[in-house]
Parts: sequence; structure tokens; C-alpha cells
Amino acid sequence: MGLVLLVLLLALLFGGLGFAIHALWILAVVFAILWIAGFAFRSGENARWYRW
Repeated sequence: MGLVLLVLLLALLFGGLGFAIHALWILAVVFAILWIAGFAFRSGENARWYRW
């Protein structure tokens, strides 16, 4: 019984980690697109759109 619970717990853990990593990849792609779009829209004005 303990082995079955351990396997179920590991399956839930790895399933949750997989979903979290997938969501982080989606956020990283969205931020990369916004960052590239910022360079494309502000490059003609000779101004930086970031503050660092």
C-alpha cells in the first residue's frame, strides 16, 4: 500500500512540475516576443525603451 501511495505521489509531483515548466516556457516566449517588438518599434526614434 505504501508503494502505491509513493508512486501516486511521484506521478502527481512530476505532473505538476511538467505543467509548471510548460507554463514558464510559454511566459518566456511571450516576454521574448514583447522584448523584440520593443526593439522594432523604438529603434527608429533613437531612444531606449528600457531603463537599465
